[in-house]
Amino acid sequence: MAGDPLRAKFMADHYLENPVQFNNVRGMLGFTGTYNGKPVSVMGHGMGIPSIAIYTYELFNFYGVKTIIRIGSAGAYHKDLKIGDLVLAMGACTDSNYAAQYQLPGTFCPIADFDLLVKAVDTCKKLDYRYKVGNVLSSDVFYSDNPQGDKWMKMGVLAVEMEAAALYMNAARSGNRAMALFTVSDHIVTGEVTTAEERQTTFTRMMDVALSLV
Repeated sequence: MAGDPLRAKFMADHYLENPVQFNNVRGMLGFTGTYNGKPVSVMGHGMGIPSIAIYTYELFNFYGVKTIIRIGSAGAYHKDLKIGDLVLAMGACTDSNYAAQYQLPGTFCPIADFDLLVKAVDTCKKLDYRYKVGNVLSSDVFYSDNPQGDKWMKMGVLAVEMEAAALYMNAARSGNRAMALFTVSDHIVTGEVTTAEERQTTFTRMMDVALSLV
């Protein structure tokens, strides 16, 4: 799954064999085809926790999906991350109140499926892709009136995005598997941003890794 439905269409067009569009409701494109002989679906999930939460909840609970892999862009916090590097989200911190619905007597830690994470690391090594594994921040706010990035950096958070925490919570609650991986599109500290050419040539790396987990 990708936030941008057109990124899902790109994956279907360039990676899947005989893709068939199964969804266009609200413009959230979804396609099913095969990859190396195995059936695979790719679909958009929109921006932010409320959007991905609805789509992944329904896929896990209503449609029998067992594994969801999110690919997306992220803003880097860690000084060693470069534009185009991959971030594999072992855990997802959040400033969202999404977990409140579970009425837990403490703080829940949303984490990736271990087997998927290990396979993703192995693929990055095999393909010689630059990557880091660790915590990301799933933020509810894109344009913040009071940025708090430095506080997350102090806790070793690698990058910021907007959806992984809800994906991991929905997977945990439904007893299924999830993994999120990202391409660094900009750096919060240095101010670096990707060019159009860099997005075109580096964003496919996370697609390679995601599809290697099928």
